[in-house]
Amino acid sequence: MSAEQIEILVDADACPVKDEIYGCVYRLKIPAILVANSYLRHPDHPLISMQVVSDGFDAADDWIAERAGQGSLIVTSDILLAERALRKKATVITPTGNVLNDGNIGNAVASRNLLADLRGGIEQTSGPAPFQKSSRVKFLNTLDRNLTALIRAYRDVS
Repeated sequence: MSAEQIEILVDADACPVKDEIYGCVYRLKIPAILVANSYLRHPDHPLISMQVVSDGFDAADDWIAERAGQGSLIVTSDILLAERALRKKATVITPTGNVLNDGNIGNAVASRNLLADLRGGIEQTSGPAPFQKSSRVKFLNTLDRNLTALIRAYRDVS
């Protein structure tokens, strides 16, 4: 495998950190694919592309999970997509800068399922906290650190 096989796959519909991703694409020369149910404006750059999928349930997730592999860095807040991508040895980070991995995905799935059950019952829960500047900074640091690790791993294999 080579560094040319590294790519960023973005679950882009509600991703608040696309500008940060673009900055890493420009600096590290790693391609990014935005995946969404409808076209999203994005920079006209050869390393940034858009994959529009059907508006079917989980169509974007299915496309990303199918493409994911060892050289993929997935950006998503969807825990079930993260679980699928991890099974294919992809690197997964959330827009808030958390790394999801084999050691913590089980707890994340269990928490997600518990919250879904609570929302379906009597218990009313609030939505996610507003996106903070500190989350943006944490995401950028996590993205840079994980992309650099992928580049080093592939350079050592080549």
